[in-house]
Amino acid sequence: MVSPVLVWVAAAVVMVAGAAGWFVTRGRRDARDRIWVANSSYLFALPSFRRRLALRRAAAVGVTALVAGASLVAAVLVGRPVDRFTQDERMATRDIVLCLDVSGSMMPFDSQVMDSFVAMLPSFQGERIALNIWNATTRVVFPLTDDYVMVEEELTAGSQLLDLDIYSPLTTPDEFRRLEEWFAGTVSYSDSNSSLIGDGLANCVMSFDLADSQRARTIILATDNQVAGVPVFSLPEAAAFADERDIRIHAIYAAEFADAAARAEYEQVVTSRGGLFYELSDAAAVDGIIDDITAQQAEELESDPKVVEVDRPDRWYGWLVAFAALLVVGAWRLRA
Repeated sequence: MVSPVLVWVAAAVVMVAGAAGWFVTRGRRDARDRIWVANSSYLFALPSFRRRLALRRAAAVGVTALVAGASLVAAVLVGRPVDRFTQDERMATRDIVLCLDVSGSMMPFDSQVMDSFVAMLPSFQGERIALNIWNATTRVVFPLTDDYVMVEEELTAGSQLLDLDIYSPLTTPDEFRRLEEWFAGTVSYSDSNSSLIGDGLANCVMSFDLADSQRARTIILATDNQVAGVPVFSLPEAAAFADERDIRIHAIYAAEFADAAARAEYEQVVTSRGGLFYELSDAAAVDGIIDDITAQQAEELESDPKVVEVDRPDRWYGWLVAFAALLVVGAWRLRA
């Protein structure tokens, strides 16, 4: 509340006005204002008359209560209700690129990987996040951003699309269309290349901006490391490229048909450079990666926290409208 004193002032004015009106009305009730009706005393013994009289008194009390309620809500609105929160402009300079293999061999696991990405979001505070998906070529789903609402929406939507059973008769043409649109930009129709692991990782490396700034940069790479084609970069070459730019790589591994040599290469390339290697089924994967990211040194922008006020009259307008509507109905019934 910006001006809480105004609430008490407005409430006091209403109370004084109500009390003054009651005393003035009561003072006018003397013998000159009364109309005497002969032979009417029996009315007070009639049950129907007594019910109507009780109903009128109850309606009068109800209308009075509605007036008081509407006045109280109006007083709160006069005081300008707000939400206050402290906004710290210091933003940790950590950048994270989620790097997802969407080749055919990873399709059974991609939805789970996306769910793992979503599970990481509550632990981030100010970090910028991007999502790249790749097969033969790479598509940037969204660039580095700290708009976590948008990030969660995109990751959740992607997870739902990737969870579709493309062989099910229940999958609609519209769902197929949206899945194809989501994969657009990751497949090259000019050759038979697919699942180019090194090229996908290299593109994720190039997704980082602000190259001249001192920032902590991390790639979370999810793949089965099963190459089907001729990439420009091999996995070790792409990892060395990341090393040159001081980018740490953490790995999530999943494979429908495990290849021991591919898994061993993937683990060695990542762990030899200080990264973490997890199976997708490992329950410790999310916490382990988050702990490592938050442990990295983060530069912070120098600024003082500030109190932000957001007007919230919307929480009270509904009550005011409801009281006003009930007051109109109550007054009409009272007159009737």
